[in-house]
Amino acid sequence: MTFSLFLASLRKNKKGILLMLVSAVCVAFGQLLWKLSGGSLNLTLLFGFVLYGTGALIMIIAYRYGSLSVLHPFLSVGYGLSVVLGHLFLSETVGILKVIGVIAIAIGVTLIGGGDE
Repeated sequence: MTFSLFLASLRKNKKGILLMLVSAVCVAFGQLLWKLSGGSLNLTLLFGFVLYGTGALIMIIAYRYGSLSVLHPFLSVGYGLSVVLGHLFLSETVGILKVIGVIAIAIGVTLIGGGDE
């Protein structure tokens, strides 16, 4: 695949990709709030559900603006964001294997995002 085809795929799916990234961020923050709620029924848990649901709705809308095979993998950006959020808000340890995993996800998502023909 040439670089021009890669860029054309990103341009074709741009709106869908941006919406999927917003969806992944909403879902990751929603899940963080679930964890921070301590499993109790409280505002933190409820706001986590609102963010997660918002992410799901945005994902459904995003599918109107691109190919499923290109857009869906962008949800995995949330995995990388969860590692960062876990470290920042929950003091979770981020070892070299997690860093390598996040880098591998980022590379894979980028390659798939440019793979629409």
